[in-house]
Amino acid sequence: MNRQIEVPQEVDLASLFGNFDENVKMLDKALSVNIASRDNALRVTGEEENVEKASQVINMLMQIIARGEIIDQQKVLYAITMVQENGGIDIKMMGDDCIAISAKGHPIKTKTLGQKKYVDAIDKNTIVFGIGPAGTGKTYLAVAKAVTALRSKEVSRIILTRPAVEAGEKLGFLPGDLQNKVDPYLRPLYDGMYEMLGGEGFLKYQEKGVIEVAPLAYMRGRTLDNAFIILDEAQ
Repeated sequence: MNRQIEVPQEVDLASLFGNFDENVKMLDKALSVNIASRDNALRVTGEEENVEKASQVINMLMQIIARGEIIDQQKVLYAITMVQENGGIDIKMMGDDCIAISAKGHPIKTKTLGQKKYVDAIDKNTIVFGIGPAGTGKTYLAVAKAVTALRSKEVSRIILTRPAVEAGEKLGFLPGDLQNKVDPYLRPLYDGMYEMLGGEGFLKYQEKGVIEVAPLAYMRGRTLDNAFIILDEAQ
């Protein structure tokens, strides 16, 4: 089966194909199709089901490019996975809304459907459990939503807590006061806060008690009113 896909003028073919056609090669291999370009159109050849899936992936990627984002192999792989597992989605569902602005003025947007569902759940529910492997944005997006809620005065303070547990290593006795001792364990939360508020902004809020970072062992019995609470590594 052959199918021709017209490429809109706002979509750069070079961006769609990637360096040395790496994006198209990934599509060809994953979906058992052949993709060729001619003028301002793509020709997809293969079995009917595979051609349909490849067409959906290409349309998703073109929507991403049209809204000014850069295509990389991670986005191509995600688009392929979504089409194969869920029959495709409208890419506009993801990353269309800015959930926060970083300290450097960069918009923070969701990049996957799972992240979109995660931030929507935070907006709609009092308690949300975020479960997933490392690097999927659980802590980062929660911190972004917390800062947004604080800036819009939806909450009066942010509580960040995490169990003080090593990842297999033994750090031994650490010098300093309580805060110095627990800081290494709470570093992932600090990283997100520095990104959203900058170093000076975070320290200012922390000194005023608006943002509190504490180990989980010291949270039992606390009364936390009108606060956005993030419990990291809750397992």
